[in-house]
Amino acid sequence: MDIFQASSIWIYIFIFFGKIIEVAVSTIRLVLINRGERLKGSIIAVFEMLLWLFITGTVLIGCSDDIFRLFVFAIAFAVGNYVGSWMEDKLAFGLCSLQLIVPESEKSQELMVKLRANNFAVTTVKGKGKDGNRDVMFLHIKRKRISRAVELIKEDMENAVIVINDSKIVHGGFISK
Repeated sequence: MDIFQASSIWIYIFIFFGKIIEVAVSTIRLVLINRGERLKGSIIAVFEMLLWLFITGTVLIGCSDDIFRLFVFAIAFAVGNYVGSWMEDKLAFGLCSLQLIVPESEKSQELMVKLRANNFAVTTVKGKGKDGNRDVMFLHIKRKRISRAVELIKEDMENAVIVINDSKIVHGGFISK
């Protein structure tokens, strides 16, 4: 192909954007597999590997005559990692556990009712903190709903302690669709 001649700028564009896409796809694949979506991750792996072969082959074939291909490849790899992590954050695959610690009060009970009214399953336990009694609330939610849960909490309890952890698998309970 003429566009992939050593003197063509198209070769650098192909390497740069191809590598970004390949690394972003790789990031998504890894996240899916880590979250238990093995079949989806395996299907994406085929697409990822084809991209890798074409792009890496293009770099290796011409690197002895054009070392600039290696630099474009390396920079695109770094950018691809950033893009992949950004995409994964926006797609928000999987589940998380949210722990909420608030002062025990009527306001905390109102917050629990408000969260449940917004289809969040809430389990509460009583606790004792340095400054008195606390309500500890546990929510298991889809990662896509984290921002909504935090928004509802901060509307009522600005000083709430919120801890969010990734969860691989949750059995039983209620997680809204």
